[in-house]
Amino acid sequence: MTAPATAPAPVPEPGAAPSRRPRTGPRWPVRLAAAVLAALGLAVLLVPPLVQLDQQLVDLRSAGLPPSFEHPLGTDQVGRDVLLRSVYGLRVSFLVGLVAALVSMVIGGLVGLAAGSLGGVPDRLIMRVVDGFTSVPHLLFGIFIVAMFSPSPVAVVVSVGVTHWTTAARIVRSEVLSLRSRPFVEAAISGGAGRLRVVRRHLAPHLAPHLLLATVLMVPHAIWHETALSFLGLGLPAHLASLGNMINDGQRSLLAGDWWSSLVPGLFILVPTLAVAVLGQHWRDRLNPRLRSELSL
Repeated sequence: MTAPATAPAPVPEPGAAPSRRPRTGPRWPVRLAAAVLAALGLAVLLVPPLVQLDQQLVDLRSAGLPPSFEHPLGTDQVGRDVLLRSVYGLRVSFLVGLVAALVSMVIGGLVGLAAGSLGGVPDRLIMRVVDGFTSVPHLLFGIFIVAMFSPSPVAVVVSVGVTHWTTAARIVRSEVLSLRSRPFVEAAISGGAGRLRVVRRHLAPHLAPHLLLATVLMVPHAIWHETALSFLGLGLPAHLASLGNMINDGQRSLLAGDWWSSLVPGLFILVPTLAVAVLGQHWRDRLNPRLRSELSL
């Protein structure tokens, strides 16, 4: 008895919309990460204008209170509300991290674009400089830069921007080298287009999504960098509500049993970082489905 012949796969009609790619993996982590970031974003945007926080206010009568209805996440060793200061600290750390990530992406994008566009000896020289910066530990180099300034947001932005541009430079250079061999770029060069026109009309539109993704993924890293510097007393001023300063202040209360003073700001760092990592991975998979298929083999 012969097996029934299988029907051939239907051929799509010309001009028909392409079928959707099959989904890979569950969708709930992406939705949960988006919901968490949306909730934290609303808190950062709405709470500071509605609740004015005096950075210098001290209430020793409420010092070290555990979580309660009046203070949902307790108070620190000088009576300040931990939840309110954590929201303010996340706002400050996010703004500093965002500006620092943009600075590093601009520097790295220009360097990578120059290396990939020029090629030859200039490319090799530029990449040797990039290798030199990469060989130096980021945190130690950042401490050296911040130590030359007084604690301020500008010092942290300069520190992160100067030490983290190498990643963007490598990403942009590799994309430029890949785009230079594409037929439309070769056709533009053969047609007499100048180097600036090729960069502006053909390279920049293709590089923008990759740079934007790199910037988004750099923001949590910049926040961690700012937190480490503030924890060491070299980042933001000590009186300013930042997550690093709060963890530094909270470690002194751990022996007294005030665990919430350090745990809460630590969670405000960890949770957004994981959420951004999940969304960034999802974005990268959609941006480069070929890489996703290769990683799944």
